[in-house]
Amino acid sequence: MKPNKTPLVSVIIPTYNRAYILKNAIESVLSQDIDLELIVVDDASTDETPELVKKYPLVYIKHSFRRGPASARNTGLRHARGEYIAFLDSDDVFLPGKLKKQLEFFEKNPEFSLVQTEELWFKGDRLIKPKKIHKKAEGWFFHRAVKLCVVSISTVMIKKEVFKKVGIFDEAFPVCEDYEFWLRVSLFYPMGLINEPLVSKSGGRPDQLSATKGLDFYRVKALIKLFKNYNTILTPEMKLILFKEAKKKYEIFYKGALKHGNLKQAFELKKMFKATFSHSVLTPYGEV
Repeated sequence: MKPNKTPLVSVIIPTYNRAYILKNAIESVLSQDIDLELIVVDDASTDETPELVKKYPLVYIKHSFRRGPASARNTGLRHARGEYIAFLDSDDVFLPGKLKKQLEFFEKNPEFSLVQTEELWFKGDRLIKPKKIHKKAEGWFFHRAVKLCVVSISTVMIKKEVFKKVGIFDEAFPVCEDYEFWLRVSLFYPMGLINEPLVSKSGGRPDQLSATKGLDFYRVKALIKLFKNYNTILTPEMKLILFKEAKKKYEIFYKGALKHGNLKQAFELKKMFKATFSHSVLTPYGEV
């Protein structure tokens, strides 16, 4: 990494109490063969993270209190100087040549503003073969983005201009912040894809937010937010897709929340759902 030069790519690693594994992520970035800056945003860790990062040439920012992954990524974005942005979760690693191959993709395909890659997904030491439903998004992907997150944040590279168009991560989402962000992106940009695994992803540990229960609460909130904020540009078909998926996820969450006594979130989501869709032309027969 060359100092005193505006970097072409800014890589942002948000982290919280991951000193035991963060070293691998950092070194996988610094070994990339391009000019870059690495920004590690520490979301108020209480472990040895501050001592670990001192060993490396990077920008280190520590929150004074825990704010969540959306805020950590936004902090990194506010400090990023690069024309391109890449994110890396602190338990994942870039494989050799990852960033260079993405820059080459942009050179050959200037019409794209985002590109992701395939990844190797490990659960412990076991390599997991992803299901068809988890196939990475390529091209216009709104119809797939509403169903589940089909963009892996550790694999993507984004032109900085995208954030000016769609905004940054919504800090009101303590989880599913990436799902909500990609929903917005899918309205305006197609996704490029490099059909080569260039990230190694580690899963199956209890400290991962993806293991949090009740994620559909935030997924439904994300769909409602999109329906309300972008209503004027959504086509009738897109509105119907949004409504059907929101209804499906809402009913699953609501039933489970009542069963487990989570009445506060159950009734909060019910109120939001009905307020959004009760008077919609999509529901003239009382489907809500």
